Amino acid sequence: MAPAPAYTPPVRYLSIDLGDKRTGLAVGDDITRLATPVEILEIPREQHDGRALLDAIARAIDEHLGPADQLVLGLPLNMDDTEGPRAKLVRAFAERLAERTRRTIHLHDERLSSVQADWDMGQSGLTHKQKKARRDALAAAAVLRDFLTTEAIKRSSDQAKQG
Repeated sequence: MAPAPAYTPPVRYLSIDLGDKRTGLAVGDDITRLATPVEILEIPREQHDGRALLDAIARAIDEHLGPADQLVLGLPLNMDDTEGPRAKLVRAFAERLAERTRRTIHLHDERLSSVQADWDMGQSGLTHKQKKARRDALAAAAVLRDFLTTEAIKRSSDQAKQG
């Protein structure tokens, strides 16, 4: 009889959709692969040289994650897979966030995440203003769902190679 595989606790993730005026947050884990929008931070990215947003994200991490949990930050790639000025800005923010939080940060392609969020709200009956208020957190959830699915496929592929 083969020994039972070792228990691996689920990893929770906080996903961040960085914006200039608003930043969306979502949480999920690698077992259920469900991503739930949790919050929109109405803090301009450059307020107090970015410290105000870093502090707010750190508080959200304390609220939603355990000590071994990780972060996912949407990386805005161009449609041809190149990185433009916005991607460089996100990478620089990720470095500051990693330094501030000492967390593992996964940068994940966020192309079309806002389009997905708009599509998800399409038949919701919400006003334009209400949709705009929710878009960033829904976009963070879309990025996280894609990240969790991609990671699950990688794990399955790795296990198949080992088996």
